[in-house]
Amino acid sequence: MTSLAHFEQIASVIELPHQAVIDGRLQPSATGRSFENVTPRNGTVINRVAECDAADIDAAVSAARRAFEDGRWRNLHYREKKRILFALADLMERDAEILAVLESLDVGKPINDALSVDVPGAIRTLRYYAEALDKIYGEVGPGTGDRFSFTVEEPLGVVGAIVPWNFPLHMAMWKVAPALAMGNSVVLKPAEQSPMTALKLGQLALEAGLPPGVLNVVPGFGAAAGKALALHMDVDMIAFTGSGSVGRLLMQYSGQSNLKRVSLELGGKSPQIVFADCPDLNAAAFHAAWGIFFNQGEVCTAASRLLVQEDIADAFLDKLLMIAKRIVPGDPLEPATKFGAMVSAEQMQTALSYIEDAARDGAALRLGGNRVRVDSGGFFIEPTVFDAVAPDAQLAREEVFGPFLAVSRFKEPDEALRLANDTVYGLAAGLWTRDINLAHRAAREIKAGLVWINGWDACDITMPFGGFKQSGFGRDRSLHALHKYADLKSVSITIR
Repeated sequence: MTSLAHFEQIASVIELPHQAVIDGRLQPSATGRSFENVTPRNGTVINRVAECDAADIDAAVSAARRAFEDGRWRNLHYREKKRILFALADLMERDAEILAVLESLDVGKPINDALSVDVPGAIRTLRYYAEALDKIYGEVGPGTGDRFSFTVEEPLGVVGAIVPWNFPLHMAMWKVAPALAMGNSVVLKPAEQSPMTALKLGQLALEAGLPPGVLNVVPGFGAAAGKALALHMDVDMIAFTGSGSVGRLLMQYSGQSNLKRVSLELGGKSPQIVFADCPDLNAAAFHAAWGIFFNQGEVCTAASRLLVQEDIADAFLDKLLMIAKRIVPGDPLEPATKFGAMVSAEQMQTALSYIEDAARDGAALRLGGNRVRVDSGGFFIEPTVFDAVAPDAQLAREEVFGPFLAVSRFKEPDEALRLANDTVYGLAAGLWTRDINLAHRAAREIKAGLVWINGWDACDITMPFGGFKQSGFGRDRSLHALHKYADLKSVSITIR
């Protein structure tokens, strides 16, 4: 196994990306301002990153518009587009360890997760859409003697992508890859907590031969750079993953500007339901634990609500706790670490604030609830489990975005389905049962964009990803994502 010293060596010798990528050039912010980039690994400042604002956004959008209008990318033959995108994927594969170290330093995720999940997932996403870009066909309308009609899909123009800090590179690629594959230009605004892999991606794209201006990466804060991008009159679409509060602002900004399209992938309070006839209690307990504790619980589809049928609840919870007790926070750059740091001190304190709320609401703390590894200076919380969480309790209704599991019990399947749907969110859900009829009925009745049966997170890039209700609208992944970055045009030719 590669050692901690190996990854610390990489971190010590690589140049940490810090400049914006605008119109094919690496440059500081227009004002010269920069902000401190703090690693959650030990709470230290590791570099300073260009603090871009409206002026930089305007320069990036202008570059993206020029690139789109002169056709340097959208008018390339599809074979050339594929060659460049595959070249970018190859460069990402070449620099996989560098990208993984940057990701781990920025957000505190275990280096092994970055190497086995985030980076290869981003590469696979890029290759998937590169391969798919020449397989999008139009349609021919009903035939008549005096008219021939058909449809074509054309790129929108300039796409603004605002992406989160929990899976910075992977989530960026879910938006950048299909947008580029459809022939658009992109302005990517990474979260201020996690700018480095996005900036490295911009550099690699230029090395791969992507024309200047086609992919611009502009770091900065949401209130300045993000808002300016969303209000810009020459941006045709905003694709966003993040919080519901910001999603609401983006909808407002669209109405205040040019009615640009908005695609939102927002929060979740996803239930995992374990029925008494669960086919494999050990597998269900494993997925119940890692469904919430993977990536320190900082996952929009985290299985933060566990609903267990009363008949098996005590025995099942014992199995889950045995697994959870073995999940120990560790140094993110240590290859053996499976559970890393929270992204920031602020996120850590927000998560810890739920402990008092849960106790006040009558929940029983069964595991964890503490900040740990304090001497490291990093932002670590141990896996935390609360039992007997009431359906109306804050912990059962609000997205913590941390390693906090809320366990509730139910008597009958109908009660479980009612509890599952008793939320403003509708992103993901899972259920465990041998009953094929119950499985199909639950899959239909649960109001969520993703439903997994006898597994958790059991899908990949080929299946669409997105939610119902206040979890947003629009879909990432699959061929459906390509279509949202295009306009559908109908053409009719009169035959004389």
